[in-house]
Amino acid sequence: MTDYLYDGSWQGFLTCVYYHYYEEKAAEICPEIKYQTNLLRQAKTIVTDTEKAERVSSAIERKISPYSLTRAYAAFLADEPDKERFILDYIVLGFRVGGHLDDLRGREEVFRVQKLAKQISREAERFQGLLRFSVLKAGDKEILYGKIHPRHNILELLGENFSDRFRSEPFLIYDGGRGKALFGWGGNWETAPFEEKQLPGFSQEERDYRRLWQRYFHVIAIKERENPRCQKNFMPVRYWKDLPEFSAKEVMK
Repeated sequence: MTDYLYDGSWQGFLTCVYYHYYEEKAAEICPEIKYQTNLLRQAKTIVTDTEKAERVSSAIERKISPYSLTRAYAAFLADEPDKERFILDYIVLGFRVGGHLDDLRGREEVFRVQKLAKQISREAERFQGLLRFSVLKAGDKEILYGKIHPRHNILELLGENFSDRFRSEPFLIYDGGRGKALFGWGGNWETAPFEEKQLPGFSQEERDYRRLWQRYFHVIAIKERENPRCQKNFMPVRYWKDLPEFSAKEVMK
């Protein structure tokens, strides 16, 4: 068997699944930029083909279920080195058992994908409540800006929620760990590569509000009732650097 290398996109992965069925079984499917040469197997670069990817996507919907396709895609967004193998095994089993796939919770193929999909859903929901927005100003134009460092690639899962909440205000959510951003305007949204240096600075009013918020955050706290363990459960430490109440230095930029 051969290792299939792809461009890291969902469409690219589905193209690999197509070749797995119609040409040669894949030993592994791996993003080309992360692949480590295996002296025991050959590797083949698979060029993304949207038509072939769509055929696989439609087949999963028809022969398994739309829900299984959604779950597979959610698992694909996980920051998990073996996700391609897990999802491929899940799809292969699905084509064998059909619409009963997700009832087979005791099967390892289903459990692994279900676990990843839950992690993705949980983190996306957490950021819907945790994300802080600031006002950036370029000339006479303002834009809401939020910065995040999620564990998983959940940026696009925030699009529908925030584009619905901010229909009349443009916003930008920047994933600092992956170098891309979610842009929203008038109820629409899209993601694209982005660098933080492209951003304008905070307005003076925003700096003042941040200082007030930090002061309020620290003054309102009752020291005797502090519960760091509980706080970390609801607001994991890895997210703190993007929260203005924990970052006194940021308002001075």
